[in-house]
Amino acid sequence: MNKIFGLISILFLPHLNTMSQDISPEMIQSILFKKNNENKASSLMIGSVNEQFHISFDVLSGIEYDLYYIIEHCDFNWEKSNILKSEYISGFDDVKIEDYSSSFNTYQIYTNYNISFPNSNTSFKKSGNYIIKILDEFGVELFRRKFILYESLSLVKTEIKRSRELEYINEKQVVNFEIAPVNIRFNNPDKNVKTVIFKNNDIEKSIKDLKPQYKIGQRLIYKYDKESSFWGGNEYLYFDNKNIRNTNVNIRGYNLKDIYENYLFSDYPRYNRKYTYNPDINGGFLINASNVEDPNTEADYANIYFSLENVNNIIGGDYNVYVVGEFNNFITSEANKLEYNNRNNKLEAFIKLKQGFYNYKYVIKHDLDIKTKFNNGEVGGNFDETENSYSILVYYRDFGERYDRVVGFGKASSENITN
Repeated sequence: MNKIFGLISILFLPHLNTMSQDISPEMIQSILFKKNNENKASSLMIGSVNEQFHISFDVLSGIEYDLYYIIEHCDFNWEKSNILKSEYISGFDDVKIEDYSSSFNTYQIYTNYNISFPNSNTSFKKSGNYIIKILDEFGVELFRRKFILYESLSLVKTEIKRSRELEYINEKQVVNFEIAPVNIRFNNPDKNVKTVIFKNNDIEKSIKDLKPQYKIGQRLIYKYDKESSFWGGNEYLYFDNKNIRNTNVNIRGYNLKDIYENYLFSDYPRYNRKYTYNPDINGGFLINASNVEDPNTEADYANIYFSLENVNNIIGGDYNVYVVGEFNNFITSEANKLEYNNRNNKLEAFIKLKQGFYNYKYVIKHDLDIKTKFNNGEVGGNFDETENSYSILVYYRDFGERYDRVVGFGKASSENITN
């Protein structure tokens, strides 16, 4: 009997060891938010309190791990709020993710996880800034994402203007807006109303807490120039590899090793070129694959080859060049840093991405000071004609309240920019 038990233990021991493997950060891929009525994926979800949305991600492993989510309500500055969980959630969190599926017919094996909100365990009571954290079975945080829920209590009228600074008139865009309360009254708005403005879902590089320049009744008017200006940037570059075994939009070739490799045509710095209109989706991405029923589990992964030519004026500084977009939450890391190849005088990177349509751009970040934001226009250039999407969030905390409400949300495009 002991011999039989020993044989069974030997047979199952490798499997048990495999199941105990930790999830490394590079195993987490394709983190995205989606609203039920939208196709485009996003790195940031902004919706009304009762709006349906979901977050999904892949773990690049055949193991179906037990993963959990927790929800935190945050204040205006993304610090944890002073309200109890029972005050902002109906039900509970710290819930095991039950909706997951293994990949099918792909070279890269992965497990796709999906969480829909509201669900039978968790729904939201209050507006505000939220963070969702994904944990493994030992309570170790794997990653987190921000999302924002708002109440439609005020109208936000927005228009995009060219800069009045003559030095930057062809490079910057200015966001002017007006807040008109509808089902709310603002008490002491100079102190209690706060705003956030950001471009193309990149909330980390936002303009925060502008005070109204003047008021007309209850309407708050913001018509700054310098204080609410953004560098125009350039249209995003893009590729589409929904057909992974073929040349396609901006893809010059492919190869199959352990997984597929797709080679993009080389890009060039555009800071010294004239602006050229190039339709994009403002940094977004869409998971998609040809001839499949469910791209969530049937789309494969490919190593995408990015390259940047004519880089003599870029290399050699105390900075690095990165490929960013909503697909990686605009984060700069070793995973998306370009390396210089002196044999062909190119900056190059291989980045593993799931099949689909992607917007991307090249940015420079100084590494001597981690607080330094991306330099603007050093690779792509800045143009006032660039079509960008701007978002404005309105926060309000009345006297005696313990959390920051989001009471208004507005969007505007610079497509119809005016002087």
